[in-house]
Amino acid sequence: MKKYPWWKAMMDYGLTSIAIVLLLPLFLILIIISSWDTGFPGLFSQERIGRHGRKFVIYKFRTYHPVTSHKSKIGIWLRKTKLDELPQLFNILKGDMSLVGPRPDIEGYYDRLTGNERLILNLKPGLTSEAGIMFRNEDYILSLQENPLQYNDEIIFPEKIKMNLEYYHHFSFQKDVLILMKTFKNMI
Repeated sequence: MKKYPWWKAMMDYGLTSIAIVLLLPLFLILIIISSWDTGFPGLFSQERIGRHGRKFVIYKFRTYHPVTSHKSKIGIWLRKTKLDELPQLFNILKGDMSLVGPRPDIEGYYDRLTGNERLILNLKPGLTSEAGIMFRNEDYILSLQENPLQYNDEIIFPEKIKMNLEYYHHFSFQKDVLILMKTFKNMI
């Protein structure tokens, strides 16, 4: 895939622009709450691996106290409802992300893929995906494990690769719409 399909760009920029306008009051409320809860500014930014293995900065509402490094009570709620991820709509407008695609990860995962698995890097990272839906409670799943990092590396991440390759080989407008509908259903 050398170029992104026109329908994906239209969906990304069109739906995201509408969502930002409609959700602007919510953004303002959440940035105030997050700033009050975890300190100013209430935004978190971190480098992630994007399309073609390039790094980009992802935005989220901050959910951890900067001093104690523990999740705040409001942060736990933001993460549970996935509202902490709303600032990623601006990543979509910047062209770093798409509405649907593999969830962006930190260095040491997607950038180290080899062989056929590197096809995933032809996709823009997404706000949602089949793997993101399946592992929406990943923090909880990992908290139950004796060795969370090992469990992620040996069980969860390989499953995400499999699901993201499936998406790569079969992505379509209809599939993106279905994934978005599943995401909204899970949020409600």
